[in-house]
Amino acid sequence: MSKIFVDACLRKETPYTPVWMMRQAGRYLPEYMEVRAQAGNFLNLCHDPEKACEVTIQPLDIVGVDAAILFSDILVIPDEMGMDLEFIKGFGPKFHDPIKTEEDLDRLIGGEEAANKLTYVYETIKLLKQKLPEDKALIGFTGAPWTLATYMIEGQGTKTYNLCKKMMYSNPEFLHKILRKVTDVVKHYMIKQIEAGADVVQIFDSWASAIEVSKYDEFSWKYMVEIADYIKEKYPEIPVIMFPKGVAAFIERDLVYGNFDVFGVDWGTPMALAKEKLGSKYVLQGNMEPCRLYSKEATTQCVEGIQSIMQGEGHIFNLGHGILPDVPVENAKHFVSECQRVSKK
Repeated sequence: MSKIFVDACLRKETPYTPVWMMRQAGRYLPEYMEVRAQAGNFLNLCHDPEKACEVTIQPLDIVGVDAAILFSDILVIPDEMGMDLEFIKGFGPKFHDPIKTEEDLDRLIGGEEAANKLTYVYETIKLLKQKLPEDKALIGFTGAPWTLATYMIEGQGTKTYNLCKKMMYSNPEFLHKILRKVTDVVKHYMIKQIEAGADVVQIFDSWASAIEVSKYDEFSWKYMVEIADYIKEKYPEIPVIMFPKGVAAFIERDLVYGNFDVFGVDWGTPMALAKEKLGSKYVLQGNMEPCRLYSKEATTQCVEGIQSIMQGEGHIFNLGHGILPDVPVENAKHFVSECQRVSKK
């Protein structure tokens, strides 16, 4: 049975434009909060294939999206490379041993050895393949090397990125060593997700906008392209989605290139600009401003606006970033049904 989401990624004819939401398995769903409470904490939930499988499927049953995205976290990679990760309530992720020196980097496990430690992720994917409806696709994912490296260097989320950007300008060779080590783990991790059963994979560069345009290719995009090339060499039929957040200036200057299928458009990038610059080369995904979900009227207005630009061609509906925790479930359902309504052929 064909999967509408996979078909759309490959620019095949679909009965309507498929839709899913970043962070669709999460805190806005009471059912998710119940399972998370049972797990004890966020990291326990990531490490428990049965529970991770359950929360991955919830948005399909409750909200009606066309694809499931694996429930996990981008930071399981540095965690399994040997860093000391803790998720602190009300604060977020914290590495107690951020990378400051070559010795700090050298003690971390790299390559396939690190990827092999993420067994709970592959177990979750295998379980999902047994439980997901045949017509629903499963999206695997990873953080981009730059986004992962920022957490590994800063030790936590940051608004200024001053430690990793200080390294970018004062010791770029060392930053490239970190990015290289992370890239090599990610390449194996993506292949193992596909071999476990992921139908599509997405590379999230959440902190792309922290890098000035002239440096973005060198310190992020080229590593993402390398990962996409590695995947496509081994599994050419598997769609690859790139999602660098906050790169309108990079798109505008025609700097996007690479062997991948879908480009995720963030909400700060006009869809018309993305279509003009990239629509002939890549299927576009996005890009409703997530806060529009607080209003059904604002949601409908935006969905109709995106549809009028994309005309149901080479497009996947999504938000321009993740759904927020206090969005009413009814409003998320409204978004999904509106996407399907306006694009029905």
